[in-house]
Amino acid sequence: MSSEYSVVDARPDQSWDEEADVVIVGLGAAGSCAAIEAREAGADVLVLERASGGGGLTASAAGHLYMGGGTRVQKAVGIEDSVEAMFTYLMAVTPEPDEAKIRLYCEESVSHFDWLVERGVPFNDSIHREKNVVQMTDECLIESGNEAAWPFAEMAKAAPRGHKVAMEGEAGGAKLIEKLVESAEKLGARITTDAAVKTLFRDGQRIVGVSYRGFDGDRSVRARKAVILAAGQFGMNAEMVKRYCKNLSDDRIEKQGGTFDDGVGHQLGEAAGGVLDHMDGNLVTSPFYPPEQLIYGILVNKNGERFINEDSYHSKTSILCLEQPDGVAYLIADDSFFARPLFGWQELVDAWDDVASMEKDLGMPDGALQATIAAYNENAEKGEDPTCHKAAKWLKPLVKAPFAALEMTVGKANYVGFPLGGLRVTINAQVVREDGSAIPGLYAAGGCASNIAQDGLGYSSGTCIGESTFFGRRAGRHAAGS
Repeated sequence: MSSEYSVVDARPDQSWDEEADVVIVGLGAAGSCAAIEAREAGADVLVLERASGGGGLTASAAGHLYMGGGTRVQKAVGIEDSVEAMFTYLMAVTPEPDEAKIRLYCEESVSHFDWLVERGVPFNDSIHREKNVVQMTDECLIESGNEAAWPFAEMAKAAPRGHKVAMEGEAGGAKLIEKLVESAEKLGARITTDAAVKTLFRDGQRIVGVSYRGFDGDRSVRARKAVILAAGQFGMNAEMVKRYCKNLSDDRIEKQGGTFDDGVGHQLGEAAGGVLDHMDGNLVTSPFYPPEQLIYGILVNKNGERFINEDSYHSKTSILCLEQPDGVAYLIADDSFFARPLFGWQELVDAWDDVASMEKDLGMPDGALQATIAAYNENAEKGEDPTCHKAAKWLKPLVKAPFAALEMTVGKANYVGFPLGGLRVTINAQVVREDGSAIPGLYAAGGCASNIAQDGLGYSSGTCIGESTFFGRRAGRHAAGS
């Protein structure tokens, strides 16, 4: 794959336009937290941001952070949670879990929440109790993953852990960035915007600086201690998406990301000898709820077969819809709970007076959908779902005509997604080589690093911003001491 990003050897007589102890590439959630911690550790910090201001993808997000184990908000609204329950859940949903990272993330989750609050990030002591993708209120706590769904509810005590920044609508991410950048600036971090980093400088094995292009041309910066890559994900790089992400390479799936989410951090880290992990991992979604009552429905494929417990997290259900034969899937509802999805991403195919007519018009095998619904109804009457294990609270026989089918087929329903893969890093965010050795002077955090969020099947909303801020802090603190 061609790349405009490279690593070059610093000359013995290398001249530098600027110097800093720690140079941070990117001013999103990870970069701002790295800047705060590095400054608090006494390091001189320069942040180079490619856009005209801080933010990254986080600034356009609703602002959920995955935190638990007994945060102030959880206690205030009467939610019992423990480090062990959170740890067990994250270990179970992560494809290749790093036990040490997940253990640390869980053990320090409460203190991380407090750290954010101390730096001005607001969270209300409130809870949104409906099953939702994003609460449009300023309520804080929400069930944001598969905690209460099979099989994970049987592995660990479920608890809502999605903490939304106290802003109505989807402005929480912008408020988070505002407070973190403000904190970094008050501490004396120097920030240069409209600065596109193109090159890493190396002295022997050690990364010692960067060059960037600004309005006044190219400039070089010496990093006396370290460079931290916090440049976001790669969803806007069509070549990388095609190479790594099967789902996202589908043109019918809209890519979420900022203009500059082109994998610069990934490419610079790899050029320095780093390894990319979980690059096929991605979150893809076409949420059919809210309203939550649609979870009473059943998801079926073109053969009239169920394939998922419908109370699962929306990315898990969406990815499994994509994996069905020809990517065809429908949500079947009856008139007792039918409603239009509030996001409006699914069209109503039609409504029928009986299941046999629906089955025929949808082109399913004779009797297949009728048998599926008959079996489902029989078990739902008993509060059971032996086929897919949907929780009893969401079981309701489909008996009241007319019966409706909502389109979940890719290309007909709207799907969006973003990639999750990144550089392999240590628990202190050091970029590592294939042999496991750390590259001296090089760190990565946020969207260009691989930590906890590895795929959309096990994802919980808030994991990306949660780990970006947490491991961004560790990157800044460790880099300042290197």
